[in-house]
Amino acid sequence: MSSGSRRASRFLQEKEDEVPQWIPGLGTDKPRPRTLGTSFFGYVPDAFVEKTPFLPSEKKATTPTPKDSETKEAEHKSEGAPNGQYLDPSSSKEFQRDMDASSDEGVVTEEVVVPQRVERRAAEPWDAQSVDSTDGSAQNRLLIKGGRVVNDDMMQDADVYIEDGIIKQVGTNLHTPGGTRVVEAKGHLVMPGGIDTHTHMQLPFMGTFAVDDFYTGTRAALAGGTTMIMDFAIPQKGESLVEAYHRWRSWADPKVCCDYALHVGVTWWCDKVGKEMEELTEEHGINSFKMFMAYKDTWQLDDHDLLESFKQCKEIGALAQVHAENGDIIKENTAKLLDMGITGPEGHELSRPEEVEAEATNRACVLANQVGCPLYVVHVMSKSAADVVSNKRRQGHIVFGEPIAASLGTDGTHYYHKCWRHAAAHVMGPPLRPDCETPKYLMDLLANGDLQTTGTDNCTFSASQKALGKDDFTKIPNGVNGVEDRMSVIWEKGVVSGKIDPCKFVAVTSTNAAKIFNIYPKKGRIAVGSDADIVVWNPHATRTISAKTHYQAVDFNIFEGMEVHGIADYVICHGRVVVEEGNVRAVSGMGKFVPTPSHSPYVYGRVQERDIANAPKKVDRAPYDGPVIQLNNQGLTQAVESSIIPTNQEFYTRGPTRCGGLNLHDSSFHVSGAQMNDKSPKRPSVKVHNPPGGKASGSFW
Repeated sequence: MSSGSRRASRFLQEKEDEVPQWIPGLGTDKPRPRTLGTSFFGYVPDAFVEKTPFLPSEKKATTPTPKDSETKEAEHKSEGAPNGQYLDPSSSKEFQRDMDASSDEGVVTEEVVVPQRVERRAAEPWDAQSVDSTDGSAQNRLLIKGGRVVNDDMMQDADVYIEDGIIKQVGTNLHTPGGTRVVEAKGHLVMPGGIDTHTHMQLPFMGTFAVDDFYTGTRAALAGGTTMIMDFAIPQKGESLVEAYHRWRSWADPKVCCDYALHVGVTWWCDKVGKEMEELTEEHGINSFKMFMAYKDTWQLDDHDLLESFKQCKEIGALAQVHAENGDIIKENTAKLLDMGITGPEGHELSRPEEVEAEATNRACVLANQVGCPLYVVHVMSKSAADVVSNKRRQGHIVFGEPIAASLGTDGTHYYHKCWRHAAAHVMGPPLRPDCETPKYLMDLLANGDLQTTGTDNCTFSASQKALGKDDFTKIPNGVNGVEDRMSVIWEKGVVSGKIDPCKFVAVTSTNAAKIFNIYPKKGRIAVGSDADIVVWNPHATRTISAKTHYQAVDFNIFEGMEVHGIADYVICHGRVVVEEGNVRAVSGMGKFVPTPSHSPYVYGRVQERDIANAPKKVDRAPYDGPVIQLNNQGLTQAVESSIIPTNQEFYTRGPTRCGGLNLHDSSFHVSGAQMNDKSPKRPSVKVHNPPGGKASGSFW
C-alpha cells in the first residue's frame, strides 16, 4: 500500500464516527436500500398552495419515528460542514492532497452486470426537509466520473466537471481542484436533463385547479429526470395577456424546483392582443403563443382570428402553437350524445373522433402556411393528425409535431372501462385513441423525425375533482399525469423496443425542444458552457409505475402497473445533486424562469429565404388594347358598337352556298350580344289578319 493510501485510510478511520454509514458519491459502501414506505396517496385539497419546506429552526417538536430517525441520520452534520452538508472525505483538501499523491487510487465502484429491479419508495412529506445545500466550494464543484456522455449527435466515454452550475470540462483525465465531489457513473449514461414542452401546473380549469402545483409538479419532474418544464399562461377571454403572464410568474417563481419557461395563450383577438404579444416577446422572454381551435365559446378562435394571430407571430419572430380540434363539430356531437343518454367518459372520446383532430390539424397547417408562419402542433394524439404533420413537412411547410407521454404510452380503450373512476381518470383533450396501434405508430414517426418533441400535457385532477362530471362527461376536468414518468415511458417504448437509440432519445426528450424554443446549447446539451442540468441514467434498472410510489400529488397514474427500464439514479440541476439513488432533495424556489428569445434559428433560419424564393412574381406583358364591355347600374352588359363589333365581323364559319345564299347550317346568333342583322333597318311589325290563302282561325272543314 502506498503512503498516500495509508494516510487516506488513517483519515477515514479517524472520521468513522462522524460520517453516515454510506457516503454519497464515495462508492465504497452499498447505498441505503430503496424500500417501500408509507404511501403519500390521495387527494390533497390544498395542493396548489405554496409548499415551502420547514427550515430546521421552524420544525415542530414531534415524536421521532423510524423514518424520522433514518432521515436525521442521512442528514448528519459535521462541525466543519457548512449548512448541514454531507461530510464527504473526498471533499477535504487534506484527503485530496493525499489522494493526488497516489496513483489513480480512491474510488471503487461495482460494475453493473445484470438488470436491477428498483422499488421506488413512496414520496413522504418529510422529504422536503432533506435539503442538499449547495453553499460552499465543495458543493459548487462536481465531477461525474466514468459514464458515457450522450448528446443528440454523438456518444463518448468521458467525465464531466461542473463548477458554479456550468459545465466546465468534458473529457478524460480531467484536472479538477481539491474539494470536488465525485459522482460515480460507471455503467450509466450521462445525458442532458429532460425538457417537458407541455405542462399545466395548478391550472384553473373547469371550475377547479390542477392538483399538482409548481412545487409538487416540478419536484416530480426532477424525480423522473426532467430538469425543465414549459408551462402555459392562459388568459381568460378578454383578459390581458401580460397580466396573465405576471400571474403565472407569481405562482411559479416561489415554488419551482427546476427551471421553467412559459408559453402564453391567445384566447381572443383584437389589435391590443397583437401589441401585447409584441411586448411579451421583446420584454418578457416569450417566444411562443398557443391558439385554441377547440373549447367553443371560451378559448376557441375562428379562422380569421387564427390568421391574424399567425401573422403577428411571424412579425415578432414567435412560434405559433395550436390545440388542433374542430370545436364546432365537438359542440354538435356533444349535444347529440347527451340527447342519446350517453353521459359517461366514453362520450368524451365519441364527441371528438380522430378525424376531428386531423381536420383541424390540416386547417391550421394551411392557414399558417398561407401567411408563412412556422407552426407547432401540441399534443398530437392520433395517427391521422400525425400523418397530416408528416405530409405537410414533406410539402415544405415549417411545422413541428409534439406527441406526449400519454399518447406514446397508453391508449383510449380505457374510456370503456367498467369502473367510472378509472375511465374518467384518462379523460383529456384531445382524447386518447382507442386504436391500440397508435402509440407504436407515433413512436415510429418520432423515430424518423416526422414528429420532433415530447411533452406530457400534465394537468392532474383527483378522483373527487373528476367526479364533477359523474353525470355529464362534458363536466369532467380534462387532464392526466406524465411529467414524472415521461422519460422512463419513452425509454421503454422507444429505446428498449428498438425504435430509437440513446442519441435520438436525447433529441426527442431534450435537445429538439431546446433548439425549437431557442435555448440551445444553454439547455439540451452536455458541452462546455452549457447549464449543468444532467441526468445520470441507469439503463439496466427497472421499476413499476404506480400512484402509490410516485411523487405527484394526484391519486391516479395512467401508466399504473407498467414496468419500465431506465431510471434517473442521479439528477443534477444547476450543478446541484437534487435526486440521488431515488431520493429527491429539491427545494421550493430553487428553479429559475428561463427567457426564450424570439427568432429561433432552428425555426426561422429559413423563413426569410423561403419567403423570397416563394414570393409571387409579376408577369410582364403588353397592355391589353382590345374591347372592354361596360356595365350599367343594374350590372347588365351593354354592347358598345364601335368597340364590340368590328366592321369585318363574321358570324358564321362556313362559306355561302353555291347560289350565294346564307348557309342555313350556321347560326346567325352571336354570344357576344351583337347579332349580324343589328345594322339592318327594322321592318314594321304589322299583324296580318287575312293573309293570302284565308284565315288561320275558324273551322278548317
